[in-house]
Amino acid sequence: MNRWEELTGGTSGHAYAARFAALAEGGEDVHGEARFCAALVPAGARVLDAGCGTGRVMIRLSELGYDCVGVDLDASMLTVARREAPELPWFQADLTEFDPGRLGIVADFDLVVVAGNVFPLLAAGTEAGVVKRLGAVLRPGGLLVAGFGLDRAHLPVPPGIALPEYDKCCAEAGLALVDRFATWGADPYDGGGYAVSVHRR
Repeated sequence: MNRWEELTGGTSGHAYAARFAALAEGGEDVHGEARFCAALVPAGARVLDAGCGTGRVMIRLSELGYDCVGVDLDASMLTVARREAPELPWFQADLTEFDPGRLGIVADFDLVVVAGNVFPLLAAGTEAGVVKRLGAVLRPGGLLVAGFGLDRAHLPVPPGIALPEYDKCCAEAGLALVDRFATWGADPYDGGGYAVSVHRR
């Protein structure tokens, strides 16, 4: 069981979606991740949303003209995603065992986005394997984009993977660091408790 399942029991999809809906209704920008990704690859590019949750990022990218695929383990989250955008391809799969061929997914993505603190919420010790699997679905030159908290102030659980460890996982998977930011708004990384990392295959 991963840390997300321990935290939520796999039943938080509707509550998670409601929280972001309330933020949007209050005037908050809830599309920073999609806008960040759209600045990296042109419309029409293939994007894998790994740990897609309720589909907030992927649905917005699809609206912007991207060819998207979403994968998540949590059935309650995918129920919301499928309700909101039934025309889009949503797959239930554990990222630690992610096998695109078995799911009928063509593995030639221009960008893989991993938002929503996915890496710190994996089961400890599985991070390198997930990075390797996600890196393998990128075409040469493709980008892996991951944003996650690094301290308790930015996480719902005690901190998991640190940046040096994450960078090592990426290097072992053949991915090189391109840039790192402090927010999805592309603010420069200042050593704080949240980072958005861009690696290239």
